[in-house]
This record gives sequence, structure tokens and C-alpha cells, in this order.
Amino acid sequence: MSGRFQIHQTSLPGVARIERLSISDHRGFLQRLFCQDELAIIGFTKPIAQINRTLTRRRGAIRGMHFQRPPHAETKLVTCLRGEVFDVAVDLRQGSPTFLRWHGQILSEANNFSLVIPEGFAHGFQALSADCELLYCHTAAYAPLAEDGVNARDETLAIAWPISITEISERDAALPHVTADYDGVCP
Repeated sequence: MSGRFQIHQTSLPGVARIERLSISDHRGFLQRLFCQDELAIIGFTKPIAQINRTLTRRRGAIRGMHFQRPPHAETKLVTCLRGEVFDVAVDLRQGSPTFLRWHGQILSEANNFSLVIPEGFAHGFQALSADCELLYCHTAAYAPLAEDGVNARDETLAIAWPISITEISERDAALPHVTADYDGVCP
């Protein structure tokens, strides 16, 4: 098992926690961050089209909740390289039995977890420490006309952010709240 990862399903179908296993010795360690063959088991079958890295400086800051509409919908593999974050996926798939439910997972450089977020889910996170760095693998390139999101403070979603929100961008604060007639994203 060394150098591979273990896949743990969450309560939301398609959202999975990946536990990265290390090969370590006196020099340091090696960890696998991505393996197409292993992730295909849970439906991560499209090739990676884009890799992004973020730095969030302030503890309590929130980024998200973002997604891309079809035909640019994307699956994401999110990994925390430095610090600690509360990473969240919200099911926005039309007709899903878990529609508007969310899953939160602490990702950190210490716990070696990543989160797979499939198409049809919004994604965001809260920095639980200063200077958090995340690495994102996306199955679709960024398409400005397809970008969308829902408000991280939405009372309908009721995301239980673990600490007080210290910062959120103007763009993210202006994302719409879910209304009674919200029908989600096409699967």
C-alpha cells in the first residue's frame, strides 16, 4: 500500500476523501497526489485539464462556493499543501437525493487528506490557519462564462463554518443565495 492512497466515501455520492499514504525514510517522504487508475474507481475518469495553486493568508477567510456550469462542469481534486482548511462540497445536482446537502472535511499538510468534488457540486473552504496553500486538479479549464456559485453564508445551506468568518471577497459575498425556486445544476 505504500505510496498509494486509500479512498473513503462520504455521505454525498461522488464526494470522496482521499488519504495519501507516504513512503518515508531519513531523507523525507514521497506521496502520490494523483493516480488516474486509482481515482477512476470513484468516477474521476476525465483527464486533468488545469492545475491551480492558491494561497490564503488570513485565518478565518472563506473562498467559495464556486462551480462551473455545463458543458464546462468539472471534477476537482483538492489538496492542502500548507496549513489547515475546512473544505466544503455542496450538492447542486438537479434531482439528487442529497440536493443542497454539504460535506465538510478538514484538509491539512499534517493529515494527508485530499477531497474529490464531482461535477454538479459547489466548492469552497475556510482557512483554519494563516498562510494556507491548496493545490487543485481540475478536469475542465476555467471558462469565465460558465463560472457560477452560491453564497457561503446562505442560511438554506447552513454550512457550519468552524470559526468566525474574518474575510470574504466582494465577488464571493455577492454570490446569490439559494431561493425556493432554485433548481440546481444539470447533472
